[in-house]
Amino acid sequence: MEYTLIPLLPFAAFLILGLFGHWIKDKAHLVAVPAVVVSLILSVLAFLQVAGGHQTTMPLYTWLTSGDLRISLGISIDRLTVAMLILVTTVSSLVHIYTIGYMQGEKGYARFFAYIALFTFSMLMLVMADNFLQLFVFWEAVGLCSYLLIGHWYERPSACAAASKAFVVNRIGDFGFMLGLLLVWYSFGSLEYRHVFAQAADFAGETINLLRPFGGTWEVSTLTLICLLLFTGAVGKSAQVPLHVWLPDAMEGPTPISALIHAATMVTAGVFMVARLHPLYNLSPMAMDVVAVTGALTMVLGATIALTQTDIKRVVAYSTVSQLGYMMMACGLGAYAAGIYHLLTHGAFKALLFLGCGSVIIALHHEQDMRHMGGLKDKLPVTYWTFVIGSLALAGFPLTAGFFSKDELLVSAWSSGSLGQVLTVFGLLTALMTAFYSFRLVFVTFWGTYRGGTHGHSHGQGHGGAQDIHEPSPTVTVPLIVLAMLSVAAGYFGIFEFLAPALPGPAAHEVGVHHGPAATIIMIVATLMGLTGIAAAYYVYVKSPGLPDRFAQQWQRLYRLSLNKWFVDEAYDRTVVRPTFALADQLWRRVDVAVIDGAVNGVARAVAWSGWLMRLFQSGQTQHYALGMTLGAVVILGVYLLF
Repeated sequence: MEYTLIPLLPFAAFLILGLFGHWIKDKAHLVAVPAVVVSLILSVLAFLQVAGGHQTTMPLYTWLTSGDLRISLGISIDRLTVAMLILVTTVSSLVHIYTIGYMQGEKGYARFFAYIALFTFSMLMLVMADNFLQLFVFWEAVGLCSYLLIGHWYERPSACAAASKAFVVNRIGDFGFMLGLLLVWYSFGSLEYRHVFAQAADFAGETINLLRPFGGTWEVSTLTLICLLLFTGAVGKSAQVPLHVWLPDAMEGPTPISALIHAATMVTAGVFMVARLHPLYNLSPMAMDVVAVTGALTMVLGATIALTQTDIKRVVAYSTVSQLGYMMMACGLGAYAAGIYHLLTHGAFKALLFLGCGSVIIALHHEQDMRHMGGLKDKLPVTYWTFVIGSLALAGFPLTAGFFSKDELLVSAWSSGSLGQVLTVFGLLTALMTAFYSFRLVFVTFWGTYRGGTHGHSHGQGHGGAQDIHEPSPTVTVPLIVLAMLSVAAGYFGIFEFLAPALPGPAAHEVGVHHGPAATIIMIVATLMGLTGIAAAYYVYVKSPGLPDRFAQQWQRLYRLSLNKWFVDEAYDRTVVRPTFALADQLWRRVDVAVIDGAVNGVARAVAWSGWLMRLFQSGQTQHYALGMTLGAVVILGVYLLF
């Protein structure tokens, strides 16, 4: 019973705030925060039970029955589930507390808490699902909550545009997810995890003819097609190339949402889904290769873009894109446990970085441009030191959580085979870039002298200059301290050892050399890459502050590519958005206006003309009506006699 309370408590908070929020108003946190904190406590208890060997799948009630299809709403509690429960409830609890200070005084205060409570409920139900349909329903619910939260400040056109972009891009991926879901039902006759996984090995050699409706032949593996279709959903949700474009724009939402949705929970749903469905992916080497290569491309692309961004939240956002690529690459190489391990540690330090950005933004009256910051480390000491810890973890600095998870990931990737070794090299190069842009952010934001003037640049809200900058309230700084401690301590919890038995890779990937010479070399190289990146950032932005401008001039083309995000948005605009709008405009003009409106207006004109014509015969004179009747009778009689 206590398992069901984990998601139901946030849902109850949502209902209360949704129905009575206009009365509760600025006391909304008194409803939402206790509900999520109790869910966290229950998640910890569930973790302890699973660690003690108690795992269960619990149907709650029959959700849908149609012919042979029977879907039960239920919960699955295993090692992967409880690990995700801990992540979601921990980050959500800290974000709820942080929101008290960040959103205090906002007119949508209660509505915001209602939305994040609903999001928490949806995410918890997603990770606890025991069947594909439940996974899909709450997968979509999470997307809906994302739309509502990104567009919280709906009076801003940029927020509305970002929310719409996130919703549309995710729907593209989710269309493929839905097709994969239908193919699962068509192939296995069930949507229950346990039934599908039990039959998966028997379908390893099955094929499907994709061109059969057209009279052609194109045989592909059924499992491969299922895995690739489901993966398209993960590409959208976890911001993988080429559907990564929505995530940085989502920074238009309030900063707590950036931490909750776009760093630690929602964007990890795609990685979680691939790991959850590992019995299917293990049987499809082609699908796994696609997952691995897609993750690697995302990893490199995100890092190269983060190098030049000037918006403090966008730097962290593209860092998220890059780190999600790491996780997806690991899953594609069969290193599911390593990928989820990095997912969990990343949730701590990335939430820390986003909330740290929010603390800076509050202190600077909503300024987000790093070029207008500087000299903040003495003004915001708690924010600065916690931010440094988060950046060290992101860079994989020794003894931090990121060091252990990233090294485990890279070693697992190297041991997976030739493709893994190639991708590991790119992972090491990305580690160098990660360390560089992480400390570029630190040095430009917190070191040097204050460059902000007397007015905020983002929203035009004035402040008195550097002398007025101070640390936000404890509701903002305490979550930073807790996350900073987790960003170090999470590496010592034995997460990988806890997850490994539940997430076995394919036989070809189980060989591993996790404690051999290769592992030691990779650990050393990764550490050197991180230290080199930090040192390079210090030299470029502290010792020689004129170098960035000279580099930008000398490498102008590469700089513009990175600054403009490789022009992916522009390419989509020219190849998809503009043609779609042009087609819609033509359809409106030629179909809506010319045909539909023309038909409606034509009927109206015909009725009006008919009325005018009939009016001519309505003189009001009795003799005219008698004449008309006589002529009518003559015509009828004539027709009768002639025919």
